[in-house]
Amino acid sequence: MTFPLPQIDPDLDLVLDREIDVPVDLVWKVWTTPEHLQHWFVPKPWTITDCTIDLRPGGAFNTVMRSPEGEEFPNSGCYLEVVPHERLIFTDTLLPGFRPAPAPFFTAGLFLTPHGNGTRYKAIALHGDSAARQKHEEMGFHDGWGTVVSQMVDYIKAM
Repeated sequence: MTFPLPQIDPDLDLVLDREIDVPVDLVWKVWTTPEHLQHWFVPKPWTITDCTIDLRPGGAFNTVMRSPEGEEFPNSGCYLEVVPHERLIFTDTLLPGFRPAPAPFFTAGLFLTPHGNGTRYKAIALHGDSAARQKHEEMGFHDGWGTVVSQMVDYIKAM
């Protein structure tokens, strides 16, 4: 079952919507393969030091982000929906196996649509309240997620 694209609530949600000049199949590949995701998923000079992807509903999507100062930030969550080459829905509200997380923050949707030889790339971050949305925006959602999309495109073109 495929869920419809969520209706955006500007008080709760953040959206990044771009047309990028790389094909959907390669975007999917670098989003779903740890050895690729580690190269572009955080704004440089941050790095990903560990990544686990179990690409199925209830499967793990875990990363460890490392700051330039060496501080590590583990992120654990699970996939809610996986539709190859079309959408990934994942959350930190639930841990692998749909176990409730102790400190949920957001649910994300990645929606991919072929656009000419490229991709319409839409990422949506859904939050439970306006304070969480505001915190995510102040953390740099638009700049950060925008930067990693550009890094992803550059990485794909260099593959």
